[in-house]
Amino acid sequence: MDIKQLIYLCNLERERHFGRAAEASFVSQPTLSMRLKNLERELGLSLINRSNNFDGFTPEGERVLSWAREIVSVYQGLKLEVESLKHGVSGTLRIGVVPQCSISLPQLLKAVSDRYPQLDYRIAVLSADQLLEALNSHTVDVGIGFFELATLRELHFQAEMLDDRGVEVIWHPQHFPQLAGDTPLVLDDVVSLPLCLADRTRYFRRYLDSHFLAAGLNLRVVMETTSIFQLIQGVQVGLGCLISPVGHLIPESTGELCRRPLLMPPMSRHGAVVIAEPGRATPLAQHFFDEVRHLLVN
Repeated sequence: MDIKQLIYLCNLERERHFGRAAEASFVSQPTLSMRLKNLERELGLSLINRSNNFDGFTPEGERVLSWAREIVSVYQGLKLEVESLKHGVSGTLRIGVVPQCSISLPQLLKAVSDRYPQLDYRIAVLSADQLLEALNSHTVDVGIGFFELATLRELHFQAEMLDDRGVEVIWHPQHFPQLAGDTPLVLDDVVSLPLCLADRTRYFRRYLDSHFLAAGLNLRVVMETTSIFQLIQGVQVGLGCLISPVGHLIPESTGELCRRPLLMPPMSRHGAVVIAEPGRATPLAQHFFDEVRHLLVN
């Protein structure tokens, strides 16, 4: 058994396809298949359900895979640590982020980059449940999203909580002049407005739906999408208004758009920046997390 075989196994789990896993591993498909068969032969276990295509892992394969994730994560962490010792904090950090969390990710990354200019970032946009799975399987190094406190404690994650500054309505004044004002809006004020919202797979959208439903109100959603860019464009052309956590959007990026607080109960989940527990987090993740903690506290 060698580390490359375990990396191939993890890549197969992520890609769910032999050809794509081979591409991700920078080897040919026959080479990947041969190395995985050699691993099965060495362990004396069938790890992969094979038909004409990849058909998942056997129960034994799932058990081996859980160890493989841990070993590959530690191995990659060691490589990054060696690079950091030679060249300073450098490398690529994998970040999973839930849309419309109560922080502007680009502003946060810019602040961290001022301290660690050799860090690069790869961002995956995930649902809250997908993010938790990605953290557990080490397919992301850092998670930024909405979490239940009990889950964070149970899994021993390191977490820096984000301030919940409430919810706001964002609109174009040319198309919705009736919304002008400074006092907070209430649910009845926005229920008849056309809205551009994230789709129902997103936690923040489910939070909105549940509170409007509890108040006996039905939202008028004219556009729903997983793309924040499309939501902002919808607001800019006057298609509808956006409801968003305060702090999620950079005010300068929304130009002439207006915003006004919307009175709503706090979310049951908490916004947080999360990494694995000490000793299991990669060195890059730990450096990033420590800097984020410093930035958020100060």
